[in-house]
Amino acid sequence: MERDVALLPGERALIPTGIKIAVPEGYEAQVRPRSGLALKYGLALVNSPGTIDSDYRGEVRVIVINHGNEPVVIERGDRIAQMVIAPVVRAGLVEVESLPETTRGDGGFGHTGV
Repeated sequence: MERDVALLPGERALIPTGIKIAVPEGYEAQVRPRSGLALKYGLALVNSPGTIDSDYRGEVRVIVINHGNEPVVIERGDRIAQMVIAPVVRAGLVEVESLPETTRGDGGFGHTGV
């Protein structure tokens, strides 16, 4: 990052990290927010977790949003996210005419009985 980035409340920005990685085939890198920044400043990642596929070779960049009430300045070297390397399971999908019934059925949000 060549210069500091100031985020006003509600503003988002693509923050370069200066890091390039080669994720092994069969794995992904998940970019996640830092809970301390969320609590203290209202900073979050727009697409959390962000996924870096094994064939990507560009710079890791993080989309940050300021959900807080005050401007936040991100400076070079700030730890704004964390990364987890995880295995990817490839599911075999089969097209069917109908799905098996469940108790929940097609009920969406709020329909899990809680």
